[in-house]
Amino acid sequence: MGKILIKNGRLWDGEAFSRADILTDGDRVAKIEDHLSEPADFTYDAAGQIVSAGLVDIHVHMRGISSHKFGIQAEMSCFPFGVTAAADASGAHGDRALADSFMLKNVIFAKVGFQSNRADFTETEERLSCFGDRAAGIKAYFDTKMSEVTDILPLREACDFAHARGLRVMVHCSNSPVPMAEILNTLASGDILTHAFHGGVNKASEDGGFEVMKRARARGVIIDAGMAGHVHTDFAVLESAVRQGILPNTISTDITRSSAYKRGGRYGMTMCMNIAKAVGMGEADIFRAVTSAPAAALGKEREWGHLAVGRCADIAVFDDRAAEPFDLTDKAGNRVQGTEGYRCVLTVSDGEVVYRTGR
Repeated sequence: MGKILIKNGRLWDGEAFSRADILTDGDRVAKIEDHLSEPADFTYDAAGQIVSAGLVDIHVHMRGISSHKFGIQAEMSCFPFGVTAAADASGAHGDRALADSFMLKNVIFAKVGFQSNRADFTETEERLSCFGDRAAGIKAYFDTKMSEVTDILPLREACDFAHARGLRVMVHCSNSPVPMAEILNTLASGDILTHAFHGGVNKASEDGGFEVMKRARARGVIIDAGMAGHVHTDFAVLESAVRQGILPNTISTDITRSSAYKRGGRYGMTMCMNIAKAVGMGEADIFRAVTSAPAAALGKEREWGHLAVGRCADIAVFDDRAAEPFDLTDKAGNRVQGTEGYRCVLTVSDGEVVYRTGR
């Protein structure tokens, strides 16, 4: 582990863009200045490219941690897209030792079960004990196609359980049995609503959901796009929200073994960023939603999602001039496509190059 110098890029430090070079030394950022000419073991010319803090994906499914049906190799689903830290949602397998073994920085949401319209925390408590301080919270599948739920009661039970333990709740809300406004009014500051712009039953664009979402966001509820390609995102709903100024706090992939490379392009965080750009999100809002905002949502704002001297040397370089085509049609027939977009060309984790493409 030596020194890395990245020059001539447009730097995103987690909060704003600037023009600066960045030097790492070991696993830390050593200098951020213009026109650095320090000797380094590896020098990269990022002229015309974006040099960002490593991305944070708040919703993935890792092999060995998530269910066998969904889990994908952690590093291969993240490093090629500039993601250096992620949250598994939700951990039903594995243990602390396995999570510690990943190069990818990670935290875990433990799954809560719903049976006969009541929350069952037997497995949840086991998983929380197993993962210790890697447990960021609990994940609730509040979905009539996946769980035995008929009203808001089991979600309230899940929230009470988590909040009594100082944990956050992540709620999968597609096909909810109740209007989205009712879910949002149940969540507390720091809780996360994922798949917030789905197009299924009880979507955000119905029953005043957008207005309630705006108020919930203002009081600290995290609105996560949780795109899952086109499976849990309706592009018209997302675009309508963006036009009304209701932006997702975070953008996540919900990447699984069944979604990688099967979603109308090379699926990962860059495609999700490209979709957000296509429906009208501004560049600073997009980069904030994949760096500092998810880091803060996971309680990791002092460790992840920022570039500053002395901070961890997690860096991703993107070329938005290189073609990364995508073509997706959601379940309602809304199509989003493009021939250009963000493409990760270099990923650095803890001061080591972990992914690099040809120029």
